[in-house]
Amino acid sequence: MSTAINVNTQANAAHRDHEGKEEQGARRITREAGRALEILGHAIEYLTDEYMQEGNVLSATDPQVRAIRLLVELNREVYFECPVVPTLAERVRTFFGTGKSANGASSRKKGPAAAGV
Repeated sequence: MSTAINVNTQANAAHRDHEGKEEQGARRITREAGRALEILGHAIEYLTDEYMQEGNVLSATDPQVRAIRLLVELNREVYFECPVVPTLAERVRTFFGTGKSANGASSRKKGPAAAGV
């Protein structure tokens, strides 16, 4: 059984899903994903600190900078693979059936016509 941890930080910036829609909000991070993020974060921090202490001039073609960028990309990939946790408002709307459907139409039924009269 995996334990999930809610994470709500500045890192929850907007992200586009495979359909190009914006995904944002807190993520449900599994123990495995959390451990991967922790390891990647430490590696990024270590390489960045080492690079700065060496006094290198920042260059996009530097192999060490490319390695850091690769780790950052992997970090984001692991993070954005975790599902977005619906907000309380979204959960309440879903529970009461008053939310908007995927096409933007209200799912709330109104009047006698909706009751089949």
